[in-house]
Amino acid sequence: MTAITPKRVLVSSAKLSITQIKSAIGGKQNQRDTLRSLGLKRIGHTVVREADPVTVGMINTVPHLLKVEEAI
Repeated sequence: MTAITPKRVLVSSAKLSITQIKSAIGGKQNQRDTLRSLGLKRIGHTVVREADPVTVGMINTVPHLLKVEEAI
């Protein structure tokens, strides 16, 4: 697995492993809502989602709080 480190994740047919690495405390309400919509509940929590336009848009909203890798 290689980490996707660019600022913008692109839409593709790949599966993405999304891990929350920072807290949403002190962040804006829309950032907290975005994390919840991705299915993330706490630091260290990981979900696997497809790289469809909706998911990519949510990832690009809060890239500073996430680590995104391509899932196998």
